[in-house]
Amino acid sequence: MMIKDSVLFITGANRGLGLAFAEEALKRGAKKVYAGVRHPTGATRPGIMQVRLDVTDRGSIADAANQCRDVALLVNNAGIARLNSNILDPSMIDSAREIFETNYFGMIAVSQAFAPTLARNGGGAIINVLSDATWYARPMLAGYSASKSAAWSFTNALRIELRNQKTAVLGLHVSFMDTDMTHGFDMKKTSPQQAAEAALIGLEANQEEVLADDFTKEAKRSLSGEKPIYLDPPPLG
Repeated sequence: MMIKDSVLFITGANRGLGLAFAEEALKRGAKKVYAGVRHPTGATRPGIMQVRLDVTDRGSIADAANQCRDVALLVNNAGIARLNSNILDPSMIDSAREIFETNYFGMIAVSQAFAPTLARNGGGAIINVLSDATWYARPMLAGYSASKSAAWSFTNALRIELRNQKTAVLGLHVSFMDTDMTHGFDMKKTSPQQAAEAALIGLEANQEEVLADDFTKEAKRSLSGEKPIYLDPPPLG
């Protein structure tokens, strides 16, 4: 799929990676970008239209899909993370449920709502924002990691399901990015712009998975039986 002259809908698009996706798409010639945000501010940018969206609210999702009927590329970017002080603490169960509502069930619900629109508009594509945490579970982010592993599994199933309607599905995996979510962590971070650019280049090249940085690539390689990645984790401050 080519980005030029396309119409995008991006969840969680008010800042960070979502905003980077919007800006990169417009730079590549996208016709319009719908920015899904919980609380529209009324602020406008050329080519970007804010749309109220809460991915944990089915009514909000349905309203957004009904409003944005010309979408050809959906970017499931909305996500949250919560730190665990101890994964054996019972409070982790409630924290994990909250994370799954956004990162997993939210992704499913938005994909279901927009899939018919993509089919009517020729197939188009979906980009699901995943993580190196899909394969490397840090204890402090155990709930987040589990949600991204589940989202990866859904992404792979969605790709098969939507093949008949000619909708491409790409999974973007990226390690820590320089966004509000990682504020205060002293570590090497990938820029949101780098991740968005890599994903859109990969989509135009018909790739099904994009690994946006070296640590993510190492995490994926560790699945094949090479050096276990947990023996040499990146610093966390």
